[in-house]
Amino acid sequence: MNIKTEITKIHYNKDANGIIFNVLRFASLFYALGSEIKNFLYDKNILKTQKADACVISVGNLTTGGVGKTPVVAEISKYLISQGEKVAIISRGYGGRLSNKNINLISDGNKIYYNAQFAGDEPYWLAQETKAIVVTSKNRYKAAEFAIKEFGVTKIILDDGFQHRKLHRDIDLVLMDSEKQFGNECLLPAGPLRESTKSLKRASNLVIVSKNTEHEDAERLSRIMENKYELPATVCKTEPDFIYNIKTNFHLQKGTSVIALSAIGQPEQFFKFLNGYTIEKKVIFDDHHKYNKDDIPQTDLPVITTEKDAVKLKEFNFDNIFALKLKTEIDTENILKSEFFGEK
Repeated sequence: MNIKTEITKIHYNKDANGIIFNVLRFASLFYALGSEIKNFLYDKNILKTQKADACVISVGNLTTGGVGKTPVVAEISKYLISQGEKVAIISRGYGGRLSNKNINLISDGNKIYYNAQFAGDEPYWLAQETKAIVVTSKNRYKAAEFAIKEFGVTKIILDDGFQHRKLHRDIDLVLMDSEKQFGNECLLPAGPLRESTKSLKRASNLVIVSKNTEHEDAERLSRIMENKYELPATVCKTEPDFIYNIKTNFHLQKGTSVIALSAIGQPEQFFKFLNGYTIEKKVIFDDHHKYNKDDIPQTDLPVITTEKDAVKLKEFNFDNIFALKLKTEIDTENILKSEFFGEK
């Protein structure tokens, strides 16, 4: 029995019960206490936020990984750059070998200075996908000040920033998976919530990430959530686009027999996106897994992975690694509307 897999099942089972769940729920009381105290101290201004000299847009979520933040961060970044803004993306750099006690410049918008193993898979992919400055650091305020001083940044996107309250933000976007939603609505470790849903009162907009080719359910859910939490809600549509060889860019035809490989927060969604292919085997690692050559299946079949994984697998120089390209549609202009936006 894989303990992590079993706990994940509990997190997304609204009827969860039993000894393991009860133990986890008891532990959640202590997690809840810590979360409530921290938020209380910030809400009462006992703990102070630090304000950077640029507009800060946080993209975060209430649950643990796999919601789809990274493509949304990329879309917002590309939109802002198209509007003439100088943009920096600040990430904690989780999973990378670089120490996040330092301020690490991953990309200056033109040159990428570290590979995915050092930078972390998400910061590296964002550096590849956008022309934004990408910085990783545990201290988001100092990273923001560095980006402003060195590059004249006007807009900062805080990747996975909802729980990081030390840096003041002007726009606070919270993402929610349209299918998994908030799971069993319990706090960690009994459920997937990092903090209570009442924290949504801090959010500017709730973004419902629809990971399906049909989006009616997500649209309906957005209306429900908007009424329930009295918060503007927007649907972000994420769909499979095409599958390409990471060395040659050759596009793989549907109907092909493949091996599916992933190390992401919610691998079942990735497998669902491969429904036009015959999956002979699924290989799953933990989120942000540090790959070595032996992790890659020895096969003549195409090995399909996510773009997040592909940036790490590229260094092994296999000929049969393919990546799933997703297309993300979101009304960026609408979700960035705010009385604060553009003041600086």
